[in-house]
Order: sequence, then C-alpha cells, then structure tokens
Amino acid sequence: MPRTLIRLATTAAGAMLLAGLLVAAPVSATGTAQTYVVVYASSSVPSDAARKITAAGGSVVASYGAIGVVIASSDQTAFGSKVKSDRRVVGAVASARFATQFVDDAQTTDEVAPEAGTPAPGSDSLSGLQWDMDQIQAPQARAINGGSPSVVVGDIDTGLDYTHPDLAPNVDFANSVSCLGGVPDQSPAAWNDQNGHGTHTAGTIAAARNGIGIVGVAPNVKIAGIRAGNADGFFFPEAVICAFMWVGDHHIAITNNSYFADPWLFNCKNDPEQRAIWTAERRAINYAQRNGDLVVAAIGNQADDLAHPTIDATSPDDTTPVTREITNACAVVPSEVSGVVNVSATGNKGFKSFYSSYGIGVTNVAAPGGDSILQLTPAAPNGRVLSSWPASLLTVTCLPARRLVDASGATYCYQQGTSMAAPHAAGVAALLASRGLNSRAIAAKLGATSDSIACPTDLSIYDFFPAVDGGAPQTCTGGPAFNSFYGQGQVNALSAVTR
Repeated sequence: MPRTLIRLATTAAGAMLLAGLLVAAPVSATGTAQTYVVVYASSSVPSDAARKITAAGGSVVASYGAIGVVIASSDQTAFGSKVKSDRRVVGAVASARFATQFVDDAQTTDEVAPEAGTPAPGSDSLSGLQWDMDQIQAPQARAINGGSPSVVVGDIDTGLDYTHPDLAPNVDFANSVSCLGGVPDQSPAAWNDQNGHGTHTAGTIAAARNGIGIVGVAPNVKIAGIRAGNADGFFFPEAVICAFMWVGDHHIAITNNSYFADPWLFNCKNDPEQRAIWTAERRAINYAQRNGDLVVAAIGNQADDLAHPTIDATSPDDTTPVTREITNACAVVPSEVSGVVNVSATGNKGFKSFYSSYGIGVTNVAAPGGDSILQLTPAAPNGRVLSSWPASLLTVTCLPARRLVDASGATYCYQQGTSMAAPHAAGVAALLASRGLNSRAIAAKLGATSDSIACPTDLSIYDFFPAVDGGAPQTCTGGPAFNSFYGQGQVNALSAVTR
C-alpha cells in the first residue's frame, strides 16, 4: 500500500558550535565503537563532563552546553551504565539502533508519468505540472512577492544537490552543513544530497524562477541544506540535535522537517532510552525556537489520530515491531514538541490524503502532499507532487514512471507524502518572514491566511486505509474553522502576501 513519508530517524553549528567542542583521549578498544547521547538533568554541561566521560571509557564528540547534552563515543560495553553513575546524568543511550529509513510509496503497475504541457506565460518549463502550486495560489503570490533573499529556510533533510539548476541560484552555502555524526561539517561534499529526498523538499520551497523546470513557493529566498540523513535515508539523534543547534546558533528563520525521529513512532517517557532521546531532541528544538526559528514539520503518513493514540504496532521499525498500548504520555518527535507547526497532506481534489495522519490540536495547517489513489485528476494524473531531484540519483532512487528530465537536462521526480506537504507550508512561512514577521507572528498568520476546509461528510472513502498503528478507522472532528484533518485550513500563498 502506498505510504510515503518520510519518517526520520532519531536513530540516526559552525564556528560558534565548534567553539564548544570537547575532545578527550581515546580509550583502549574492547568492541565496536558506538555513539551515545548523554543527557544531563540541568540544561547545561558540567565543567568536568569530559573528564567523567573519559573515566567511563569514552570520548566527547560534541558538547552542547546550552541544552545539557553531550554526544560521546565509546567502544566499552559498560560505558552507558558507568556514565549514568554520575547522578547529574538523567540518560545515556547508544544511538545506533535509533534509526529509521525513509519508506517511499509503492509504484503501481499501470503508473505512467504525465507529460509536460505548455507553460503559462511567466512560468518555467514544467510549471504546467505543478498542480500543487496552483492549489495554494503560489503563481499569483510570486507575481506580487516571491520572497526576500535575506530570508533563509533551513531544510533539515538528506542535504540538497547544490548543482541542480533550479536550486543553485538560491543555495546558501554559508548556512548549509552536514550534521552526520553529530559534528557540523560545512564542506559542500558533506551536505550534498545522496538520497534525493532533501533535493525534492528544497525545490518545493525555493526552486528559482529561471525558465527551467519548476518554481518553488518562495523562489527568491535562500535555502540552506542541513543534512541530518545519510545516503540510505537513516537519521540518528546526534545528527538531529546538531541540526537544531546549528539552526539556533545561525538564527535561521524557518526550518522544514519532513521526518520522524526515533525508531519508535511514539516516544514513551516511561522508557529510559526513549525518554533520553525525547529530552535531548526536544531541548535542541526548543533552543532553535528561542533563537527565532519557526519549525514546520510533516505530521506523518500513518493515517493515525495523533490526538488519541492507543496502539503502536509498527515500532521499532529498525528491528522487529512489537504491539504496545500507548497514551498521550507518548509523543511523536518533532510533531508534538510545543510550538512546532504540523502539516497534514491534501490531494488535488482538496481533501485529506488517504495516508496523512491528523489530530485535533495537533494538525495546524494542511498543504498539498499528493494522493495517488483517491485524488487523481486531469491536472494530477498520478496524484503526486513534482520537484527537483539529483541527476546522479534519478535512475537509482526515483522509480521509472516518476522520472522527468527538462529540456535543459535538469532532473525531477514525482513523490507523495506529508513530507511533500510540509515544504509547501515552509515556503509560505518564508513569504511571511519576507514581510518582516517574527516566528510567532508567522505561525499565527500562516493559520489565519489559510483556506478553511470542513470535515468530509463521507469518511467511508478512507475505510480501505485505516490507521497503520492499530487499524483504527479515520475520523474527523471539529468545525470548518479548525478541525483534526486540516487544522485552520490549507495554506494560501496569495493570502499570505496580501492580507
């Protein structure tokens, strides 16, 4: 069954961050070295942390003093228990098994890629295939305001292809970074996309209006590739933490987050390891928010009501899933961190995509993410969203019927998921940032300028795809102004630049 999301992993910033880097002497090898997330009770790192970690048989990889988290490495099997003997430590967990791989939606046997039509005046060569942009009135918006080059959107993803013709004009090299391993690396080769997902989300946000291929929601803003996922699509906690610390230190206005963290869809605080990961990542996200970042996140592709979770039957997804009962004491990262703008997905008929999760008080806004089953139309014959893709990966990670090459040679791919919805909302947020609004004002305005959508009168259309976790039927609660499927409604770029 098609399911795209891009569930991130918690399994897996410049000079300011590197200034806080602590390195200890290596220890004798007794096994395979592992990376650990060490969380202190206080939101600060003790001055003797490096000495204590060395004594426990490890070394400090990175120290985030502003949030009380250290990334350490050790090949000692007893390292975790030794570090936790320090009463100031509330959690120390090896991150290697906390990884989730991107799962793309399945290809149907009769799937045929749409052909490019004649572009409308003032549009790029493949704009006629961008039903998603028409749906949120992005072409009309950019005729008035395409965003400011002084606004930077950080795309926390698998990096981006900085050579792609639609992205190259807007790539912000000064703010791009790889966080793989938990240590920032600004060399372009390090944050170059080797998966494809990050290039796709980046194109939706800020593909340039240059006569080539597609146009993003905010084609004049800058895009920073912040790589937290590796070539196989695995994200680790140390990379996610590093990414948000980088964002906070560099005062990046908007971040797009099309992933989940942790192999457990829900992080339950009664589990010491899950609690440690939740605490460390939440602190890093809060740090970025305190420094002006609006965090925009995909709500998920489990067709689940996140406001009333009862069963998690798909976690851990890096090993053998086990069914467990859950409550609201368990949370999804980053979606359920306070202040995060959560985005559900819609298709070209304008209603919730069959796979999109939802929840009253959890869903903030909706945006086009595609729907290859319920919402096929002449404008969206395969239901999916077209965006940029690395040329080197087109035939490797993009299924044949979803590949498209512009006359210029630039490459593109069709994808669906809430991963595709979130960057539309992030792009509209960038337009609002271009008006001089701060993060709180952007969040408020993003909802206020969205187009309200009432709950569907017939929910039986979703019966074929119940919640992945537990099989519960999909239900929509709330009124037209605010409900569990769409929050305050589908984002509208034109309203964002005019109201």
